[in-house]
Amino acid sequence: MVSHPLLGLVFHWIGGLASASFYLPYRRVRGWSWETFWLTGGFFSWIVAPWLFALALTPGLATILHQTPWPVLGWTYFYGVLWGLGGLTFGLTMRYLGISLGMAMVLGYCAAFGTLMPPIFNGTFVSQVLETSSGLVILLGVGVCLGGIALSGAAGVTKEKEMSETQKRAVIKEFNFRKGVLVATFSGVMSACFSYGLNAGSPMRELAAAQGTTPVHQGLCVLIVVLLGGFTTNFIWCVVLHLKNGTGGQYFAAREVPSRATTLPIVETAIDAPSEEMARHANLGAAAASSRVPLLSNWLFCAAGGVCWYLQFFFYTMGESQMGQYKFSSWALHMASIIIFSTLWGLALAEWRGASRKAMTLLTFSLIVLVGSTVIIGWGNYLAAPR
Repeated sequence: MVSHPLLGLVFHWIGGLASASFYLPYRRVRGWSWETFWLTGGFFSWIVAPWLFALALTPGLATILHQTPWPVLGWTYFYGVLWGLGGLTFGLTMRYLGISLGMAMVLGYCAAFGTLMPPIFNGTFVSQVLETSSGLVILLGVGVCLGGIALSGAAGVTKEKEMSETQKRAVIKEFNFRKGVLVATFSGVMSACFSYGLNAGSPMRELAAAQGTTPVHQGLCVLIVVLLGGFTTNFIWCVVLHLKNGTGGQYFAAREVPSRATTLPIVETAIDAPSEEMARHANLGAAAASSRVPLLSNWLFCAAGGVCWYLQFFFYTMGESQMGQYKFSSWALHMASIIIFSTLWGLALAEWRGASRKAMTLLTFSLIVLVGSTVIIGWGNYLAAPR
């Protein structure tokens, strides 16, 4: 198959935009607790949309799943479960380190491990990366991406330092650097397992190709397995919260069912929409203006948000298919694209209003560096593409 890295770069940018935008429909959800709208949207993200797209665009999907060896299915699913754990522990990082520092650490770990571990595990890191000019260019791009993430974190830390003591205590009530580093490491490494799951499911792509699936859609059959693992983790946690908070009846209740929870969990995960304080500005899970709950609109907005979330990986697999032998670089492109577009959304939502010139300079520079990293990685893939 002839690869088109620049087209792949465009696909990754579209995927990053989808990831950075999926919170917007959730802003209209009213009268539901976090666990209710998160699991409702997740049902469309991790179950409905993956199966609908795979069934529509993957000929012989049932045959592919039947012919896939159980160890391949098992490892692909298992990495999806671990990715779910990374997302669920992400909120603890915010609790102990604050949003900006915690975000930078988790995303740094996630980008580095998710990009570099697959070629190391496959035994191709030396031959394809270190011993080729195109591989070295891509490695440089990954390093630039990590630098952009660090600058983004520095901009956020600068902004937090400018907050009043009352505001700081409201954001980081339980600051603990040691705990924060440990949790950030766990969350970042576990979140990178999504990349490992896609790598583990590579044999499924070959089966999809044999069934006549077009190259850009051969990864859709892998997504349904990885996302099933993520759904499992999130489903279990949301059920636990339903039992704890007494909110299990909210899905079909026309009148508001009060939650016993005293705080709203942070809903961002390391590969969702890591814009500065997005969840707070989105006003997610706000109470309805009256005791009546707009059930139909809640379901529709959760469905829209869930499908939008899935589209990030729909376009991710399309972009990955265009990267030739350097598919692993797609993860860094994905991470950079998410941060770029979520930062732009943060600016549009006035999250940085009132920030100092220093903070805005760091933020602007981080965007330039991150955009540059995607161009460098795309160029490295272009150098390796057959002509």
